Amino acid sequence: MALLTTIRGPRDLDGLSGPELSALAGEIRTFLVDAVSRTGGHLGPNLGVVELTLALHRVFDSPRDILLWDVGHQCYVHKVLTGRQDGFAGLRAAGGLSGYPSRRESEHDVIENSHASAALSWADGIARAHEVRQVEGRAVVTVVGDGALTGGMAWEALNNIAGAGRPVVVVLNDNGRAYDPTVGGLARHLTSLRENPCDGGVFAALGMDYIGPVDGHDIAAMEVALRDARSRDRPVVVHCVTRKGAGYLPSETDPADRHHAIGPFDRHTGVPAATAQSWTSVFTDEMIKVGNEREDVVAITAAMLGPTGLAPFAEQYPSRCFDVGIAEQHAAAAAAGLAYGGLHPVVAVYATFLNRCFDQVLMDVALHGAGVTFVLDRAGLTGDDGPSHNGMWDLSLLQLVPGLRVAVPRDAAQLRTQLREAIEVRDAPTVVRFPKGAVGADIEAIERHGPVDVLSRGERADVLLVGVGPLAGAAVQAGTRLAVLGIGVTVVDPRWIQPVPAALVSMALAHRAVVVAADCGRVGGPGSLLAQAIRDAGASTPVTELGIPQAFHETAKRARLLADLGLTADAIVEACQLAVQKGQSS
Repeated sequence: MALLTTIRGPRDLDGLSGPELSALAGEIRTFLVDAVSRTGGHLGPNLGVVELTLALHRVFDSPRDILLWDVGHQCYVHKVLTGRQDGFAGLRAAGGLSGYPSRRESEHDVIENSHASAALSWADGIARAHEVRQVEGRAVVTVVGDGALTGGMAWEALNNIAGAGRPVVVVLNDNGRAYDPTVGGLARHLTSLRENPCDGGVFAALGMDYIGPVDGHDIAAMEVALRDARSRDRPVVVHCVTRKGAGYLPSETDPADRHHAIGPFDRHTGVPAATAQSWTSVFTDEMIKVGNEREDVVAITAAMLGPTGLAPFAEQYPSRCFDVGIAEQHAAAAAAGLAYGGLHPVVAVYATFLNRCFDQVLMDVALHGAGVTFVLDRAGLTGDDGPSHNGMWDLSLLQLVPGLRVAVPRDAAQLRTQLREAIEVRDAPTVVRFPKGAVGADIEAIERHGPVDVLSRGERADVLLVGVGPLAGAAVQAGTRLAVLGIGVTVVDPRWIQPVPAALVSMALAHRAVVVAADCGRVGGPGSLLAQAIRDAGASTPVTELGIPQAFHETAKRARLLADLGLTADAIVEACQLAVQKGQSS
């Protein structure tokens, strides 16, 4: 690491020779493999942009020149070159280095982007601001992956960039993949450009200059292309071709996603550390079984077959699984069309990405009474990927959708059951949400009222403790401790939280106080919905809502965030005690 230790900022690259730059690229790859093997992270995308990033920082003068990354998970090399090498020991950990650009960390990071396809809009806005304020000599550069370019928002931005003619440099990092291989007409078009680049294709047709294709692993060639692009006083696309995972054989040959996102692994073999059964894998298994039983069930993903667990379904039922690219809006609206055509689509996305298609859920699916099931992985606190990836916004939005039904399973058995219950609904949208990570042991119910499971019952009806989904286990533990303290607690799991089950309201009215614990935003969460239902019933039973404050929570492990935000058994015990005390004093 002789060269790497001398790089504390981008201008330290200026005096390096060609052979030194090549040697530095090798050192950076070794550094990334070693660091990410310990912490986990986005390895493949960053191994693929080493030379590209070196060339960018040689040609452009960050932060005076604006460098934007879409998606931001390909910024590790950028972080290495901007003085943050020491922070990689705490990558994606509390108080450590973010896995995405972070203004808190560096002036070289402009946008904290981890949702794809938005950076080109930022570039257009910044270029417009420079024009209005008569700022000269500051380049605006966006590195956008071919996967991110499948998002409709990227084309809205390109339409404006091309039409305005302002000097924006678009570096198209074409590695043929997002998580999975890039799909659709764009992928075919980029292939044709690689083979016949003379006309500039759709980019030239829009009115942009086109340079390329350029070998993204040839630093000298990339520098020539980027200097050419910078010299032109108009929008330019620099089409560079790279290999995801380049320079590390286990990543280059990983059949799933080229180690796009990987947990800790053996750096010598690339083999991930063993993990327990996950919520995602349970969904995967049940979807395959459902697919075998019902030929009308189809699946949709937005460039995330592997991460959402649909890859095995796609292998078994290739004609019934559709990857639409990074296009959640299209996925939801197309699902409405599939339902109209007599199928039952299951749209699998991360909860944080459902935000992007709320209008389609509301106006295309719900308004038309379409039987579409949305499966939300990584719902609630996820932690490692920072504030943008906490799936805590979905229920705050979905409470507004008329007729929509939401299931929150507490364990593997309920995930299997509730997925099937959701797919049986043919005249309205349904949602099944579950968290990231390992699924715990099944929790048996002692009785059921409507959809509501009673998990334990105390001797008196002091508190109705509602443990929603994954927090049911903590609620059961809290109920046991409260019984020892002489407080009578009925612990229930509502299973279906929207609309509020009538049985849950009746049970609430039979207790002196209600405490609701849920891994979601408090605004519009199960607690607030139940409190409103109680008021609508003409009662005044007090409801304590334990959930996630509506804020951007910092990077940390899920368990740490749950503890910090009072979503543990200990915190639930305290909340129930306080609820009883308030009831006695009122």
